[in-house]
Amino acid sequence: MLKIDRRLAMQLGLAFAACGASAASPLIRKAIPKSGERLPVVGLGTNNYSPKTPEERAARREVIAALTAGGASVIDTAPSYRESEQTLGELIGEIGNRRQIFLATKVTARGGTREEGIAMLDNSFRMLRTETLDLVQVHNLVGTAVLLPLLREQVAAKKIRYVGITTSQDAQYAEMTSIMKNEALDFIQIDYSLGNRGAGDELLPLAADRGMAVLINLPFGGRRDGNLFSRVRGQELPGWANEIGVKSWGQLFLKYVISHPAVTCAIPGMTRLANLEDNLAAARGMLPDAAMRRRMESWWDSLPG
Repeated sequence: MLKIDRRLAMQLGLAFAACGASAASPLIRKAIPKSGERLPVVGLGTNNYSPKTPEERAARREVIAALTAGGASVIDTAPSYRESEQTLGELIGEIGNRRQIFLATKVTARGGTREEGIAMLDNSFRMLRTETLDLVQVHNLVGTAVLLPLLREQVAAKKIRYVGITTSQDAQYAEMTSIMKNEALDFIQIDYSLGNRGAGDELLPLAADRGMAVLINLPFGGRRDGNLFSRVRGQELPGWANEIGVKSWGQLFLKYVISHPAVTCAIPGMTRLANLEDNLAAARGMLPDAAMRRRMESWWDSLPG
């Protein structure tokens, strides 16, 4: 049973009330091509889930509890994210919302051995305190050849539900394209944003053609394009934002990403309840159509800097 204390329950109630009728509307969901299972289009990335103080830990607990209370489910982590797996395992256990979560992590084999993958997976199960993982992805394509057969064995054993690969580096796009063409994958995870549209040239169309679900990391920018918010700091939202129900820059950037037909779910990093509330609002109401997406791209490309 989901355990939400009185303080958090009051915060959630006030937050949803502040959002008005949009908070009562269901989150937009998209289907995983392999199974038809539908996922909410905004989830949680947890690269920054290694809290240093009790206050930081409490804030992350609020986000995880509110995520599922608000109708979302996807949480993505990795062994390389410092203490994130351990923190998630502890907090999900405290809250009691594991059944409401689509839990994804990653695996690598830097030495190219199957044993590395087995050891890393065993540790992830232990840290996350779960007997099954919804998705395991080969992180940054490290050890793909040896790990994909291992992950498929785990699927057959019903320890893992879906298998995928990830990157957040343009330099790996060619390798990822080759793997996607030659492997039957359930998911890919890729960097994509209004300011970093390279994955839309080949990877996203290929994922659609190959029947692969897509998680998006860095939907607010990152290594290549910088943080998108910095480019619009101090500016007013464009007038046309009202046409798609956008009330903040975060919602504008997320609606662009999740409106791509091949995208299944965006996973921005969130450590504060206010950010979660704002981002989940992007997963409700209207999404940009093809014409609006082109308008958003032209507007972004015309900005100074």
